[in-house]
Amino acid sequence: MTPSGTTSGGAAGPAGQPAWELLLPAVGAPARRRGRALQEALREAVRSGRLAAGTRLPSTRELAADLGVSRGLVTEAYEQLTAEGYLRGERGAGTWVRGAARGGGGAGAGGASGVVGAVGAGGGVGATGGVGAGRAGGASGAGRGLGAGRAGGGAGTGGGVGVPGVRVDFRPGTPDLSLFPRSAWAAAQRSVLTRLPHRALGYPDPRGLPELRGALAGLLARRRGVVADPERLVVCSGVAQASTLLGFVLRARGLRTVGVEDPGSPEHGRLFASTGMETVWLPLDGEGLRPGPLAASGVRAVVVTPSHQFPSGIAWSAERRAALLDWARAVGGHVLEDDYDGDFRYDRAPVGALQGLDPERVVYAGSVSKSLAPGLRLGWMLVPEELLAEVVERKRTMDLGNPVLDQAVLAEFVTRGGYDRQLRRCQRAYRERRDALLAALAEHLPGTEVSGIAAGLHVIARVPARFGPPERFLARAAEAGVALRPLEEYGTARPEDGDVRLVIGYAHLSPSTVAEGIGLLAGAVGGRG
Repeated sequence: MTPSGTTSGGAAGPAGQPAWELLLPAVGAPARRRGRALQEALREAVRSGRLAAGTRLPSTRELAADLGVSRGLVTEAYEQLTAEGYLRGERGAGTWVRGAARGGGGAGAGGASGVVGAVGAGGGVGATGGVGAGRAGGASGAGRGLGAGRAGGGAGTGGGVGVPGVRVDFRPGTPDLSLFPRSAWAAAQRSVLTRLPHRALGYPDPRGLPELRGALAGLLARRRGVVADPERLVVCSGVAQASTLLGFVLRARGLRTVGVEDPGSPEHGRLFASTGMETVWLPLDGEGLRPGPLAASGVRAVVVTPSHQFPSGIAWSAERRAALLDWARAVGGHVLEDDYDGDFRYDRAPVGALQGLDPERVVYAGSVSKSLAPGLRLGWMLVPEELLAEVVERKRTMDLGNPVLDQAVLAEFVTRGGYDRQLRRCQRAYRERRDALLAALAEHLPGTEVSGIAAGLHVIARVPARFGPPERFLARAAEAGVALRPLEEYGTARPEDGDVRLVIGYAHLSPSTVAEGIGLLAGAVGGRG
């Protein structure tokens, strides 16, 4: 990859161009963006095949010298893309391009042109796709043992507001709604209402407003490393609707089962059950979904949260990401990637989305529910070409498309930089609250282990058995007015070691309320209240 020939495998770009020159434009980016630009350029070089699978990359020192950047910048780029599955590193053997990535074919001129039907004034609405408390499908048992409200997760909701008898609610899934940028949102609304032409208020493209699809495609490619063709982006009412849209399409294709993570969000099972599909628990370990049980399950579709698994809090290893995509290609299956809180990582740059490795096998779904507010009911899905026409037609018959004004306001908000500012604001607040939670647990419930990466809106806390047993612990917490979710509500595992495993949400609580709640909990269960 260097002029001196340090790269084996003939790492050359078009017309014999040294492959490292493909990265040179990134070096010209502003200093504050240079690291991200280098990662984007390297990611795209792998994706497009300009850096072929099996290519050995130069050392960080050599590439930094060739590009004229700091070694740390190159090291960070290598580490990021290794975590995402584009590269692999071997101690003493260097860094190599993995074979996991597949380039995505754009929708092109004909990609979606034939899938958007005109809707006249009398166009009726088909199935409304309401997602209430549907039965848990098949063997999943996804709805078992849940109290008031739905268990938080990718598509779920979390701690209730104003629940009688609850003083501090640690149930996960809810952001801090007081952080909603009211002034900036109102300014965007005024701007949209001033300039939006009358014709834009007619029946919308079921995929969504073109301006919003373009803005989201740019945002997601930049922040989450996805392959984002606006023609294949469908605006929807959050991950919940994305799940039901996909469920209806897959069922119409003859599928009857879908795999869900164990442990995982119970909402995934409910949503697919509402489309008539059964769900199958697929066990996880510390690296991600276990390949053996997946292969033996017989499913051809799975729902996963690989960047920050809910609820365990792990980031899937590069090996498990590659294994999942190998499985999908082998069985002709599809993966729904629920990227429910992928922007919130507190110790390093977030791991890029799985979809970037194979946009023809992965349906990518996300929303503004954690970054702005779940009540906006705005989300998106990036759909493989194979499924696009069916998803768009199902969206059209379900609700004729999302409200135009809301879409236009979000497009304005994203385009003018408001969304990036909001993410930075939330990140600062949630990092502070996570730190407050860890400090309070260490002080009041000594010996408690917190697992998972420093990310998201919740943690897994394993409280020592001396504060248990779990049933008594939860009962005493409730008596003290502290609402909690045990980990066992999210899967099939029932450990018998006596430790209390909790999924603790903190994003919606101030640092002082977090400390107060853990103090109340400790006083109730025999800790240092």
